[in-house]
Amino acid sequence: MSTNTYQMSEIVGTSTKGLTEAIESGIEKISETTSNISWFEVTQIRGHVSNGKVAYYQVSMKVGHSL
Repeated sequence: MSTNTYQMSEIVGTSTKGLTEAIESGIEKISETTSNISWFEVTQIRGHVSNGKVAYYQVSMKVGHSL
C-alpha cells in the first residue's frame, strides 16, 4: 500500500485584470520555487479600491504539494 505526504503553503495572488489571473499568477510564482504542486484551494477573495474602482484583486489560497 502506498501513501502520500503533502505539505501545504498559503499564498496570495494578485492581478489588476481579475480573479482568474490572480489565481494563475500566484500558482505560477510558487511553482518557481516549489515542485510537485497538485492542488489549490481559494480561501479568501479581496480587492483594493481606488477612486471608486477596483484597482486590483487579491486571492488567498492554500496550495498543496507532495513531499
